[in-house]
Amino acid sequence: MTRPTDKAASSSQRADNGFILVTVLWLIAALAALASIYSVYAVNSAVASRLPDDRLQAEAAIRAGVELAAYQAISALAAARPAHGAFVTKLAGETISVRYRSEAARIDLNAAPKELLAGLFGALGVDAAVASGYVDHILAWRKTREPNATDDAEAAAYKQAGLAYGPREAPFNDALELALVLGAPPAVVERSLPFVTVYSGQPTVDALDAEPQTLSALPGMTPELLQGALRARARDPEDGQGLLKLLGAAAKQATVDSGKALRASILVELHGGRRIRAEVVFRLADKGETPFDVLYWRDDFDGPLQQG
Repeated sequence: MTRPTDKAASSSQRADNGFILVTVLWLIAALAALASIYSVYAVNSAVASRLPDDRLQAEAAIRAGVELAAYQAISALAAARPAHGAFVTKLAGETISVRYRSEAARIDLNAAPKELLAGLFGALGVDAAVASGYVDHILAWRKTREPNATDDAEAAAYKQAGLAYGPREAPFNDALELALVLGAPPAVVERSLPFVTVYSGQPTVDALDAEPQTLSALPGMTPELLQGALRARARDPEDGQGLLKLLGAAAKQATVDSGKALRASILVELHGGRRIRAEVVFRLADKGETPFDVLYWRDDFDGPLQQG
């Protein structure tokens, strides 16, 4: 015969055992959840920690590419400096591909005359009358307003168009400002960006290195002159004076002076296979502690690069 106290003790022990089992299972579940949370945290932390490392490595490689391009340019005598070039090199296991070209091969928004700017938009398919009006707004944008001037028709035109700003009335800081100029068609701005600059400082275009679209913009250029110039340039890329003679009337806004500003397009392939693109404009220095000054730097960490 079982005593009541024995039954009570047995029931109490089973209850204690059940409580312990539930507690252990709860602890196991909690530890599993914590392990899962920590795993996600660890992965995210690893990804986050790699991002600045990638950026630092890419920036170092990009700067190395710029320095090598500058060295190629300044290692030659000034009269024989290459206006363009390309190379591929490896540095600490990273592959750096560089193409560079004279910035004078582009049309300077702050220095080019109206005829050259209008010629560019005409070459991009804009009607001559529309291109002329658009260029007038570009000239007004970059023109410094006289201190005592009272006529502010250009600013009034911006206000009438519903824009919350007026013309800069100062030189362009960046070619992207074209999108802010009154009447600027976005599609035309997009097409024009590979052919314009604010860094050459020249009112003329380097005919030896300019793209065909840029050569087409030269006042007086005809399809026949353009084709002849492209063929002559392909036969003898160094014959600048011969090219200018061949251009005839179109040579008025052309030059064979590549200037000191260069634009480098750089592709860096990092250890893990990630590819970073960059575009850097730099100016060679005649004297000083550094052989060049960086005027513009944009890479994939800043957002997608303008193609072209």
